[in-house]
Amino acid sequence: MSSVEENILGKLIHEKSLLHKDRVFLFYKDETITYEQLDIMSNQFANRFRDLGITKDDKVAIMMKNHPNYLYVWFGSAKLGAVEVPINTAYKGDLLKHIINNSDSKLLIIDSLLLERLLVIKDELTGLKQIICHGEIDKDISNALPVPISSMDDFFGCSSELPGVDLSPSDPAGLIYTSGTTGVSKGVVCSHNFFLHSAKLVSGLRDAGSHDILYTFLPLFHMNAQILTIMTALVSDAQVVLSDRFSASSFWDEIRKYGATQFNYLGAVMTILAKQEPRENDADNPVRIGFGAACPPDVMKQLEERFGFVCLEGFGMSEIGIVIHDDINARKTGSCGRVLHDFFEVQLVDDDDMEVGVGEVGEIVVRPKKPYIMMSEYYKMPDKTLESFQNLWFHTGDYAKKDEEEYFYFVDRKKDAIRRRGENISSFEVEKVINTHPKVLESAVFAVPSELGEDEVKANVVLKPLETLPPEELIMYCNERMAHFAIPRYLEFVQELPKTPTDRTEKYRLREAGITENTWDREKAGFKITR
Repeated sequence: MSSVEENILGKLIHEKSLLHKDRVFLFYKDETITYEQLDIMSNQFANRFRDLGITKDDKVAIMMKNHPNYLYVWFGSAKLGAVEVPINTAYKGDLLKHIINNSDSKLLIIDSLLLERLLVIKDELTGLKQIICHGEIDKDISNALPVPISSMDDFFGCSSELPGVDLSPSDPAGLIYTSGTTGVSKGVVCSHNFFLHSAKLVSGLRDAGSHDILYTFLPLFHMNAQILTIMTALVSDAQVVLSDRFSASSFWDEIRKYGATQFNYLGAVMTILAKQEPRENDADNPVRIGFGAACPPDVMKQLEERFGFVCLEGFGMSEIGIVIHDDINARKTGSCGRVLHDFFEVQLVDDDDMEVGVGEVGEIVVRPKKPYIMMSEYYKMPDKTLESFQNLWFHTGDYAKKDEEEYFYFVDRKKDAIRRRGENISSFEVEKVINTHPKVLESAVFAVPSELGEDEVKANVVLKPLETLPPEELIMYCNERMAHFAIPRYLEFVQELPKTPTDRTEKYRLREAGITENTWDREKAGFKITR
């Protein structure tokens, strides 16, 4: 693996463009982007950013769906030494405001269809100086916003010269916000070296090279697509197929069309693929590796036999990258792998940070052996940073077991996180919205099992005395204030919540009860939400 001195994103892109030039880097629908075009266009965007007053360490927020222009924004900001702040395109309301404000973003790049999200929070955006619209600008929305808006069209045709900014591998390249599973969303500061070291590590473990075409349907605002596809392809001299979204019916057609040899997945996706009707040509595909997490073992076996590829699982998170990974030549059913490198120490510990024995459940804790190969800090949250590195180990908040051969087996999340169809959901954030309803006294949001292999969201709600509230009304209230994937599928109105003597809700009791005869299911009721 290359030394830390080489790990600067803009430098890598330029070097690869000189090496490959006319070789296609990205396939998007019927459009192709070469390595050289990627370099030239990201230079143009970097120089336009500089014209707008963006300088080293400034934050550039990006709220865009998958599109080649996302890469120009991302890499253009990196070449200038600015810091990308990717925002989930489903976010709205308080969470969207929090990320823009907390990150100190001066510039927001946003899809035109998402512009109206800003109207609700327009008077509470504290540091935003400029908005760049990707697509046609709605004049009514533009006139209603206090921040000037210009078009991304102005970026094309700017100077293609390298910006020439002096950067270090330790400089921040990304500010990635967590989903807020244990409270308010935290900004994870990721250096250039963290990004590229993680990609080189994954590339080696997956044996990626110039012969590979990496396919992703995952959104570019997620670390998964950024590191495990885009950056892994860059460091491997490989190619990328970027899809708009996951579609079970067209997944294998796209794989075959572009000749993709690897793809990334999330557990629920694999279950959905396994449920598709068999075809005669199922095994006739170019894929050799699927990489992801949380695929049920029986589903994995079925897919490998049916489609003829190998599933590799791993464990990681935004703060640490991938630290545990399957060995392609020595996998174990149900395991997420082993520590296959010498860059991290990984242990399982109890609540007193004492290492647990073989077969015992403990929290996964990690510490690096080299500088800048995991997050630098939580942005503007020194107390949270210190707390996460308790006793000099980073605490992941996830439980696992380990066998005699050092294979890890994921058990559960330590806190009340929910994972639904690949999205991490904060019970705290969902409760916060529900509890603002004028008829609600309090609520508890928790995970219940999904038939797709991950979680569904359930909310137990206590109403104020003498109040009544149709479940449809509460769901519509949520629909207007939170991402679609976080909206509870199940609602149950209860007289009270189980509490500890210190007034903490005992969510484990709610999870044990799960779905009851008094639970309302919006899917069974046929109630539709809007996205």
